[in-house]
Amino acid sequence: MANEYDLVIIGGGAGGYVAAIRAAQHGLKTAIVEHVAMGGTCLHRGCIPSKAMLRSAEVYRTLRRDAEDFGVQTAGVTLHFERVQERKAAIVEQLFNGVRTLMHKGKIDVYEGFGRILGPSIFSPMPGTVSVEMADGSENQMLIPKNVIIATGTTPRTLPGIPVDGEIVVTSDHALNIRELPKSIVIVGGGVIGVEWASMFIDFGVEVTVIEQGDRLLPLEDSEISKTLAKELTARGVKIVTSATVKADSFQRNDEGITVMADVAGEVQTFEGERLFISIGRTGNVGDIGLQNTEIETVNDFIQVNEHYQTKESHIYAIGDVIGGVQLAHVASNEGIAAVEHIVTGENRFINGLDIPRCIYSYPEAASIGYSEEQAREAGFNIKVGKFPFQGNGKALVYGDTVGFVKVIADEATNDLLGVHMVGPHVTDMISEASLAKILDATPWEISLAIHPHPTLSEVFAEASLAVDNLAIHK
Repeated sequence: MANEYDLVIIGGGAGGYVAAIRAAQHGLKTAIVEHVAMGGTCLHRGCIPSKAMLRSAEVYRTLRRDAEDFGVQTAGVTLHFERVQERKAAIVEQLFNGVRTLMHKGKIDVYEGFGRILGPSIFSPMPGTVSVEMADGSENQMLIPKNVIIATGTTPRTLPGIPVDGEIVVTSDHALNIRELPKSIVIVGGGVIGVEWASMFIDFGVEVTVIEQGDRLLPLEDSEISKTLAKELTARGVKIVTSATVKADSFQRNDEGITVMADVAGEVQTFEGERLFISIGRTGNVGDIGLQNTEIETVNDFIQVNEHYQTKESHIYAIGDVIGGVQLAHVASNEGIAAVEHIVTGENRFINGLDIPRCIYSYPEAASIGYSEEQAREAGFNIKVGKFPFQGNGKALVYGDTVGFVKVIADEATNDLLGVHMVGPHVTDMISEASLAKILDATPWEISLAIHPHPTLSEVFAEASLAVDNLAIHK
């Protein structure tokens, strides 16, 4: 049996289901194909469950280490990790049910199964018919769409020679479901995921070692952000090893866990732990979805698209992590909306990477948008920089968390805002003001004109904006 649609979306993650909702709002007959669970990686294996666990780690750290600073005496604080997992699961389930309700509300047909794109056939003279291998084992469903959006996401990369078994050697997918905390863990990769998990594990009382191939943690972030996070993680007990390349052929399992060697700036060092956590990036889910039946091109397992998110087959679009670029849930969602708007109106809403806010939910938190200092100079800008510390902020003192700063980077010639970088309490919420300022092409002076309520953490952003021209009030 064949069903006709205006749009079929393969993948029900943050990009896919948001695209489906927008398509339904435009009156398109829409179907979505998802072979695991609606919500995708972000909801089930990424953003939401990891942040739920990070919040539990934060509460545990506060009660164990910081409560007395607030005049609160605690005794016998105990971590019940099974309750951490139960709370995480309950949050995921609530949001999962919410996504399913949205699909029903939008009259969006959901096919639970694995979708593959067919070439020209009796169903259509063009490639794009989607064959759905149903999860319940029932007969395959044939979906005949006018347009297709591929939103199949990514999976964690692994290291050749080091087998991932999901128990001793894990990725973030597996770590979210561990039932007992290890005594020690070696994390390979000091990017965003590695840093967040290092922060979480150390707060839960696990001995943590991070091995990073680059010369610093978070090599894609502003160097001051990297330096601050490395300093704070080290102070809490995380061992950080940079300029280190893991020797895959050195990996061994034993009764105590794992042993692995790394070339650290020319010197071979040995690292041991109960668990090995691989966090070296992600790769696009492009295998076995029928791309060979089309003209669609991939590079390094990521689908290539134009400024409208169209593939080489103009009626087949691709969005989200599967196209590479900035692999974040909010990016995927906005790309999904942009693709649908192009299908319906022809409007070009391609997202400028410099307008994408990035967040790191470690302790301390970090967030950024636009150019770093290094990138701005490499791009040829003469820059001026304003920076203000949380130590000078009343709300941060009241909150008991004064680590970090806000940095504002502007073009000296035009005063245009080039970048904002934050590290400190609740900056993953504060970055939204910088995102709005960037979209509206605001200058630091205009940001400082906005009245920021007192006492709030947001005052640090206003002060840093004033500091660009050496006009900060409390510095």
